[in-house]
Amino acid sequence: MHTVSLESIISILAGILILAAPKLLNYTIGIYLILVGILGVIR
Repeated sequence: MHTVSLESIISILAGILILAAPKLLNYTIGIYLILVGILGVIR
């Protein structure tokens, strides 16, 4: 069975958000890095 990692989903959502609203680039990258970092610490 194929499982999708949470990091992949976050990356896709961040990419869509950046394409939809380029002005939010800094916030999107910051939130993405924080979420992936938290997930890395938890796992």
